[in-house]
Amino acid sequence: MVCPYLEYAEETDEPDRAAFDEPRAFCTVIEEFVQPMRADICNDRYDLHHEYHCEIYREHTDGKDEHVEENSE
Repeated sequence: MVCPYLEYAEETDEPDRAAFDEPRAFCTVIEEFVQPMRADICNDRYDLHHEYHCEIYREHTDGKDEHVEENSE
């Protein structure tokens, strides 16, 4: 399952910048573009899981995510 706070942007809101060559990962919690490694976590790639490995997600949900509670036992 992909992090619900991850979006991909084709361009930035800045009028002076050109569109991106490839879509870039954007975290809606911190309202910033994120590095590719962070996007790997958000996309649950390479045995990573955003519920466990992303401090932004955990802080935002305050550990209230039911999926995390079920799997942490």
